[in-house]
Amino acid sequence: MTAGLFSLHGRTAVVTGASSGLGARFATVLAQAGATVFAAARRLDRLKELAGSDPRIHPVACDVARDEDRVRLAETVLAATGRIDVLVNNAGAPGAVRAEDEGADDFAAVLAVNLVAPFHLARLMAEADGPAGRTGSVVNVSSVLGLVSGAPLGGASYAASKAGLIGLTRELAGQWGPAGIRVNALAPGWFRSEMTDDLFADDRSRRWVERGTMLGRGGTPGELDGALLFLASDASSYCTGQVLTVDGGWTAR
Repeated sequence: MTAGLFSLHGRTAVVTGASSGLGARFATVLAQAGATVFAAARRLDRLKELAGSDPRIHPVACDVARDEDRVRLAETVLAATGRIDVLVNNAGAPGAVRAEDEGADDFAAVLAVNLVAPFHLARLMAEADGPAGRTGSVVNVSSVLGLVSGAPLGGASYAASKAGLIGLTRELAGQWGPAGIRVNALAPGWFRSEMTDDLFADDRSRRWVERGTMLGRGGTPGELDGALLFLASDASSYCTGQVLTVDGGWTAR
């Protein structure tokens, strides 16, 4: 009975930014839980490689910064399965570390990927069915940098977009809760991924991460599996508008 709470059999899931790192892992975790997963990203070759590892994963080329690509992604999923039960807004852009190195257009470009795209995709999911059929789970992948400053390794646009994503999560949860759509955020700390390769490769930066966490280390991708599955599945059926922080104690100091 307990295991069934985390089952996604019969569900359709969409994961953006799924061509590498945490996104690829998320797509695999949801597929292993029984979901039919549409893995979306710009790099179709990597998506096809991922899909080759599990027949329940279906690649869809998509640049989430483009309005027409987001619409096409939703249309592709609905044409294939008629439903979107789980949306994981994982695609993200890092932006410049120093505010002085970031122009207004650069700032807006990061927000387009990290904040505007999740809003639009969530709305497309919510509008997929009529009022009686509007149910599902949206998981917005934020960051501890949406909660606290990451200086000297943060970034103005990145932090603003991830903080905005938390605000968006709470607002959509409030608006769509009565319709049965749950909206939560996952806030990872410092995890090894393609985006953080340089950080962990540098001894000084790596030690900075280790000093800042209560567990004395960065996270590994598998340590987000349970949190993701909890938010995506019926295990969190009475959980909405929440931020689940998985950071080794980074924000608890």
